[in-house]
Amino acid sequence: MLYLQLFYTFFKIGLFGFGGGYAMLSMIQGEVVTRYGWLTSQEFTDIVAISQMTPGPIGINSATYVGFTATGSVWGSIIATLAVVLPSFILMLAISKFFLKYQKHPVVEAVFSGLRPAVVGLLASAALVLMNAENFSSPKEDMYSFIISCLIFLVAFVGTRKYKINPILMIVVCGIAGLILYQ
Repeated sequence: MLYLQLFYTFFKIGLFGFGGGYAMLSMIQGEVVTRYGWLTSQEFTDIVAISQMTPGPIGINSATYVGFTATGSVWGSIIATLAVVLPSFILMLAISKFFLKYQKHPVVEAVFSGLRPAVVGLLASAALVLMNAENFSSPKEDMYSFIISCLIFLVAFVGTRKYKINPILMIVVCGIAGLILYQ
């Protein structure tokens, strides 16, 4: 039964997760942490960190990790990964035939114009999901950790946005800063 629930959950996430892996994060958290309780909030935060460090899309990496964690077997990973990829595969096969023919049609252009703001909203939701006590601490619990976490975030944001520092370098630098500051 757990494998079927896992397949259904990630198939649904893959089907409605427009905007890529980061847009899927809030959906994944809602399902695996809140609804089913397969993971804790801390474990979900760890998934996000691990999924960003490993090659491949974050949504697929997250599904693989959740599948293994929820079932304790490789089959859970395989089922969750297949389920999250399958809707996109099916939709792309169906759509690709018609898209090239109708891409300039006003209805198709209107649909894509409507999807763009939805994708931005999903990405913003994913960013807000990651702004939790597990990532930034809390001013009530530990003011020092909260301020340091916010400063690291601001330095990384300004460094990559304004000064165009390579994101991989920023990840390494921020990881080293966290290691030094939190030991």
